[in-house]
Amino acid sequence: MKLIILDRDGVINHDSDAFVKSPDEWIALPGSLQAIARLSQADWTVVVASNQSGLGRGLFDMATLTAIHAKMRREVAVAGGAIDAIFICPHLPDEGCDCRKPLPGMYRQIATRYDVDLAGVPAVGDSLRDLQACAAMGCVPWLVKTGNGIKTMAKGGLPEGTRVADDLAAVVDVLLGEA
Repeated sequence: MKLIILDRDGVINHDSDAFVKSPDEWIALPGSLQAIARLSQADWTVVVASNQSGLGRGLFDMATLTAIHAKMRREVAVAGGAIDAIFICPHLPDEGCDCRKPLPGMYRQIATRYDVDLAGVPAVGDSLRDLQACAAMGCVPWLVKTGNGIKTMAKGGLPEGTRVADDLAAVVDVLLGEA
């Protein structure tokens, strides 16, 4: 199985310091839906792993998050792709869970769900915590310059082996070129 793990906000859609709190606020980044479609059409399994502390903060409820994800899946499907699963951490940063990135709990859940070792699996994020979580499980971290990516790159301290690309479409260009 060819598996890829994507962060949501800042990788697939525009991020917001005020959180994406409704389907109307979820707006795909240019080229991201087509990039996911290209992966799907090349028999990749696309999984999303996303911190969603807006749930714990009471900014939106699970029904709203489900509606946001339904919109994302619909738009990906219209582009010709599919997202196989979405993993979320609903917890606040100080709740001490192991699923909130930068901890690797969500990635462990993905490994269990698909019964795979994540060593070498590409994982795409726009923040240091995305890269730290995936690197802890042996994934190949990819930093995109969309979302918080440029700020993340400027701060430095990226996990060893981090690859950098302009956006998700550029990551997919490389991955499909290497296949």
